[in-house]
Amino acid sequence: MVSALHARLPELGERMAQRIRSDVDAYRDESLIPFDSLHRSCTANADLLLNQFGRAGAQDPSPARETGRLRAEQGVPLADTLHAYRIGFELLWTEVLAEARTHPEVTDAQLVSHSAEIWALFGRYAEAVAAAYRETTTELTSRRQARRSALVEALFTGAVADRTLWEAARELDLSDRGPYVVVAAAADAPGEEPLAGTEAALRQAQVHFAWRLLPDQQIGLAALPTAKVESACLRILRRAGARVGISPCFHSLRDTPQALRFARLALAGLPGTGPGVARFDDDPLAMVVAAAPAEAAHLVEVVLQPLLDLPAAERARLLETLEHWYAAAGSTADAARSLFVHPNTVRYRLRRVEELAGRSLSDPRAAADIGAALLAVRRVGASSSDIAE
Repeated sequence: MVSALHARLPELGERMAQRIRSDVDAYRDESLIPFDSLHRSCTANADLLLNQFGRAGAQDPSPARETGRLRAEQGVPLADTLHAYRIGFELLWTEVLAEARTHPEVTDAQLVSHSAEIWALFGRYAEAVAAAYRETTTELTSRRQARRSALVEALFTGAVADRTLWEAARELDLSDRGPYVVVAAAADAPGEEPLAGTEAALRQAQVHFAWRLLPDQQIGLAALPTAKVESACLRILRRAGARVGISPCFHSLRDTPQALRFARLALAGLPGTGPGVARFDDDPLAMVVAAAPAEAAHLVEVVLQPLLDLPAAERARLLETLEHWYAAAGSTADAARSLFVHPNTVRYRLRRVEELAGRSLSDPRAAADIGAALLAVRRVGASSSDIAE
């Protein structure tokens, strides 16, 4: 009986392939799974089962594993792969029963006895298909992640040639034209992803990101095609509970390395130690101060050192008044309201600052010097509240 079925293997393989293509949607695409390839796979698996039928011990399940590997590479869902395998097996078992009817020496009792055996064979080979499928999927995912990581690194370091920029964008699922932004988020510990919980929300908001995890930061490149997408991105990042710096928008991927520098400067200029999101464009002067700590320290010494040499309480009052005055866009009345003092008190304190700094706040250049020095003081943690302690 088995010999007779072996002689019909090409025909059986073709019928199995036709049945699978008819019954399983994922197998109908000739460009994805060529019929000749499906025919060969069905024939090899039928041969495997027939060779094992009635024999003790397990045979090498290579054809079953090859089926699982190939379908994973082709992107056929595992459920469809196993469904197709079962369809092929059921057709083969139907042929076994039909062939048995032509052999009087094969009794019903023998068929019943062997039915449990052959279904157990199906179970073992289906497990081999699934195991090979999962192994291949894991390997493909690992390769894809490694390639994506390498492409992201190449964009951030500027190691991608202009002619391959669009290829990198396509593989990273990014538009080949901006606007883009770069995001840098501080990690609390090496290998930690500070923005790990945001990826699903970003995808849902149609924000396409390419990420790179570094020991101390998680950095990402995002395409923001519309103002609505940009707003959604900012909203999600603000809810992340991380310290995040965001670069200005840019339109060419060749500018990614510079954007990463801006994002890191925005992160460095983020005040305090708690969560927050800082965009470079929101306070570019603060970002410039953060970019040059040695020069900023020298600026503080030149412009505000006499003020910083004052007793702690007076120093704190003057710095606090300056901060509120700048925050009020130079309005003495608004600064007084936010400080809960009389406007004359603010004027007196500002004159005291001018005397100590040797500069007039009515002079735009001098006001810029004092403002930059104030940012530098805040950057090193010497805010008025710190000094008051």
